[in-house]
Amino acid sequence: MSTIYKSVDVLVVGAGLSGIGGACQLRRHSPDKSFAIFEARSASGGTWDLFRYPGIRSDSDMFTYAYGFKPWTDKSSIADGHKILSYIREVAQDYDIERHIHYRHKVISAVWSSADKHWVVSALKTDTDETVVISCKFVFNCTGYYDYDEAYWPDFAGADKFAGRLIHAQHWPEDLDYAGKRVIVIGSGATAVTLVPSMAKKTSHMVMLQRSPTYIAAVPEEQAFAKKLRRFLPPIWVSRLTRWKQVLFQIYVYHISRKKPRRMRRFLLNGVREQLGPDYDIKKHFTPNYNPWDQRLCAARDGDLFAAIREGRAEIVTDHIECFNKTGIQLKSGTQLDTDIIILATGLKLKFAGGIDYQLDGKSIDFKHHYVYRGMMFSDIPNMAFTVGYTNSSWTLKAELTGKYVSRLLNQMQKTGSAMVTPRLKGDIQEVPLLDFEAGYVLRSKDQFPKQGDRLPWKNDQNYIKDFIGLRLKSLENDELEFHQ
Repeated sequence: MSTIYKSVDVLVVGAGLSGIGGACQLRRHSPDKSFAIFEARSASGGTWDLFRYPGIRSDSDMFTYAYGFKPWTDKSSIADGHKILSYIREVAQDYDIERHIHYRHKVISAVWSSADKHWVVSALKTDTDETVVISCKFVFNCTGYYDYDEAYWPDFAGADKFAGRLIHAQHWPEDLDYAGKRVIVIGSGATAVTLVPSMAKKTSHMVMLQRSPTYIAAVPEEQAFAKKLRRFLPPIWVSRLTRWKQVLFQIYVYHISRKKPRRMRRFLLNGVREQLGPDYDIKKHFTPNYNPWDQRLCAARDGDLFAAIREGRAEIVTDHIECFNKTGIQLKSGTQLDTDIIILATGLKLKFAGGIDYQLDGKSIDFKHHYVYRGMMFSDIPNMAFTVGYTNSSWTLKAELTGKYVSRLLNQMQKTGSAMVTPRLKGDIQEVPLLDFEAGYVLRSKDQFPKQGDRLPWKNDQNYIKDFIGLRLKSLENDELEFHQ
């Protein structure tokens, strides 16, 4: 049995950072548009409510990770997860978003009808197993591209023989007591870099076991630039000026990393050497076999990971796993690592479009056959947008531009009396990878993603300044975006 909900102008899928932000943009720029938010989980906040592992925090500075319309005023630039979650929920309260959220509504399918010029969206109420149906003129998917239900578990030989506790950081158990225990964290990405120094305060022995190194930089918790500005400017101006300073700095770092990778590599490794001293084996444990920003850089807040290593509270082991056994892990080098707890920080699984079955007039849409328009819409698919943030900068910068662009589209449709807006690919185009990124979770799932072109508006430049001009300042009208009655 299905329950039919009242039709809305816009259905927002997801009540995380992107969904709340997108709803706020509707409030701010398209206030006459009705909307609802379907959230599969029982609480808002997305990533920041799901991930509960010790020390969880941002690895982007909060002046760019926060919303531009709600300045970040806390002194922490690299902020703890609970602060970010409180911030997101405070924004939802400020803009009266909460009453529009339908929790435990897991969207299963969305079917576009060209005859009726609307979407029919079906969702499962996970607390009652009831199906609900809602129609809308526009779908705004803000689920990101991570699989929140399943983590990435590598197939380690002998994992079932380990007598201790084996967990994945994505699904942290509330009852895990690691005080005085020996712990191994497998991984070298942002999660591992966060977990190790945090847990090392209580463990008897902490090992970060990595197959290969990652670029890691010590980043101050408090921005020196913002600290100076606070002496003579109000908080809102401190936030705005620091935000733009950080935007330009991120673009500069990425540019140097791409154009002069050896220079950036030398800079990063010298920073590690300053932290750990000349006798530490930087080459083995901190020198990746790829260039900076081929994968995302990791931030050690106030150099906490390096401090834990210097003080003997943690160590890094760089080796390959042969197998698990009863007491721990046997490495291919022959070394045995005995431990009480093994934590997998081995990355995420990707699930494009939240795993929703999108259909166009009853035929399922396979997104990998479509080109991405302006980094958010898809060729030949009407009245739909997705939020995908930057990989080389703060996610929210692109998410916010996307939300504002969607509002502009809706306002233009109302102005022109259009019921549909559809990107149409015209002219010659060459396909290029959508994510120019060599992270494991991207490489494992790249066949799920749509195509990207080699020219605008089908190319996503991963550059905030270019996107700001293209999405905020330029006209919506062009030959490859069709508005229909």
